[in-house]
Amino acid sequence: MNTSAATTARTMWALYEPIHAVGYFAPEARAAYEDAGLRGFWRGYFAGRAAPLGPVGPEPVVASFFTFAPAMVARALPDIWSLTAPERALELRRAGAAAALTRLLAGHEREVERAAEALVPRAAGLDGSGRVLAAANGALDFPDKPVERLWHAATLLREHRGDGHVAALVAAGLDGCEALVLRSAVDIPRAELQPHRGWTDQEWDAAAQRLTDRGLLTPDGAATEPGHELLRTAETATDRAAERPWRPLPLEQVTTLVQLLTPLTTACATALRFPNPIGLPKPTG
Repeated sequence: MNTSAATTARTMWALYEPIHAVGYFAPEARAAYEDAGLRGFWRGYFAGRAAPLGPVGPEPVVASFFTFAPAMVARALPDIWSLTAPERALELRRAGAAAALTRLLAGHEREVERAAEALVPRAAGLDGSGRVLAAANGALDFPDKPVERLWHAATLLREHRGDGHVAALVAAGLDGCEALVLRSAVDIPRAELQPHRGWTDQEWDAAAQRLTDRGLLTPDGAATEPGHELLRTAETATDRAAERPWRPLPLEQVTTLVQLLTPLTTACATALRFPNPIGLPKPTG
């Protein structure tokens, strides 16, 4: 068994990401935003995820979310702050995630407590250098309730990893649209990426042409071997950048955490769809 910290980082991502993602996709989470006047999925999404940054305009969100089309972000920001303040959006996302997890994890209350106890030390005090979303979320206090602590820890870890993933894609010479186009040529359908990130057909085709000119796509849109290798290199760099929280963890603690999180992850995954624009694999546990 490969027990490197980078391997552990990838294993853990697949376990904590579904716990985090219910805060956007579960009906309770969506209802919390809509009941507060944030109608439509994307208003709630941008309000909740961007709220730790404060009442920002589209520019820092385009930079930190990376794969979203600037025009899509600009339709939501800064207008959503006229509907709700960032502080209120933080309350809404916490309440919505807690309600969703309480339903999804009913009967697993003890496992939730133990998982939170194990995951919080990995998420607390993360180094936010070069990681805007991780640092902004890291400035927030941990909630008291176990289910909320679990969600907050999962959110800190996924934004920490996500910031590193953006850095890896930038280092690979990809912009946000190009990253999606190349990924769609490998394993995630275009229909799961383009409409959910707001790119027009013209923007998508222009990105595909740039990738073709670099030898990363064939003229008919298939990923070339250099294209596959570039994505593998970016994923490896992402795992390496995400390994710091897991370096001190001995194998027996990794095993225990996997055992704790697996049934929780499986339950949370029922609120998601597969395939999805996150690139999250369907749990096998």
